Amino acid sequence: MPDVRNPGPDYLAFWRERHVCTLTTLRPDGTPHVVPVGVTYDPDTLTARVITSGSSRKVAHVLAAGPEGARVAVCQMQGRRWATLEGRAVIRTEPGQVEDAVRRYTERYERTPAHNPERVVIEIAVDRALGRG
Repeated sequence: MPDVRNPGPDYLAFWRERHVCTLTTLRPDGTPHVVPVGVTYDPDTLTARVITSGSSRKVAHVLAAGPEGARVAVCQMQGRRWATLEGRAVIRTEPGQVEDAVRRYTERYERTPAHNPERVVIEIAVDRALGRG
């Protein structure tokens, strides 16, 4: 298991490559809800970010967990390489936070996402890293 504070250069490089990821949240009944997303990761602050519409089910699941946020996981894979980041997610709606997350997404995925006036950020305070990058 990679050390979340020092996962190694290969692991971090994998999180900079362009990959479709998954986000796992929990429904109110405790069952997992897994959806494809774009994820950016800032290892300096141990923060992963997902941009999405504020009306999405994944946002509702995070909000339902209360002010402390929800336990979530983001994952990506390619061949034998895989990486999962786990942590506590909260919803950020501040324009500056949303703009920063869009900028990070644009850098990683090399495309600007379509305009979405309902866009929010699922911000994950990463406390665990798994995988082989």
